[in-house]
Amino acid sequence: MTGTIKNTRSTFTRRRLLATAMATGVCQLLPVTRALGQNALLPLDTPGLDHLDVIVPDVAATARFYMGVFNTALHAQPFRGGFRYFVLLGELNEQREVGYLAIGDSAGRGSYIGHFCTTVADWRQNGQAIFSQMDEAFADAGFGDFPGSTGFGGIFADPDGLEIQFLPAPDTLVTAAVPSDLVQWHQGMVTPHGVDHVVLQVSDLERAISYYRILYGQETRRGNNRADFIFASSSTTLQLEQSRYEYGMNPKIARFGIKVSPFDRNTVTNGITALGGSVLESEIPGSLRFSDNDGNVAELVPV
Repeated sequence: MTGTIKNTRSTFTRRRLLATAMATGVCQLLPVTRALGQNALLPLDTPGLDHLDVIVPDVAATARFYMGVFNTALHAQPFRGGFRYFVLLGELNEQREVGYLAIGDSAGRGSYIGHFCTTVADWRQNGQAIFSQMDEAFADAGFGDFPGSTGFGGIFADPDGLEIQFLPAPDTLVTAAVPSDLVQWHQGMVTPHGVDHVVLQVSDLERAISYYRILYGQETRRGNNRADFIFASSSTTLQLEQSRYEYGMNPKIARFGIKVSPFDRNTVTNGITALGGSVLESEIPGSLRFSDNDGNVAELVPV
């Protein structure tokens, strides 16, 4: 994992390059990515979604909830006098390459889904150049100056304030996280196989599509109010939804889905209820959507 990468502007900026291309007529012949030459790093070379986190008042209680759902292992990292917990979404290999659900303390800020992560090929060597190109591309698209990373490992916010993280691909469990005996392992109801999707409710769908297109390429539209960015190599999807202007429907990371082995729906429904969650309606056939003990919404997607 990497530390914070500072944002810089290159001297020979993208806008200057495009202005030169327009003056010479090159832009009439070549798309932007060709005009940028061989050093273009956008859209990102990413396998897709890897992990996300939930921010909650009682990290131990939430860790127990998800360990009751998932048949997996639990790790913990000392953090600010307490712990961050990591519910593994697969088997931990010698290289510590695994997806996970991180559980962090909200410090009195309620409960919410904090950030999602898309890992990036060659992030360690290209991270600064990627941020520089993002700065230029966002400015050209009318998003203003990109402030760069504000947190560990390349965390930054989109125009709605929703947090994104970039890390090297494949992602690895943080070195400081060690096995936790908070609960007995492998007692959960379903076996996880990684992140399936993350859903963002955005204030302006068209504007959000323009922003995420810079990062991830072409979207797939679903009617007037939804769009997907599909990462084929990992079979994961970033979904954008137009938020409704109702109480409690402000822009947010609305829910996430986890790939799981096939399961008995009645058993899992009863189990989630017993753990303190609530089963919800879902439009994905065969899946099971629920709110956890803190009200965050997740989905089990059989694979």
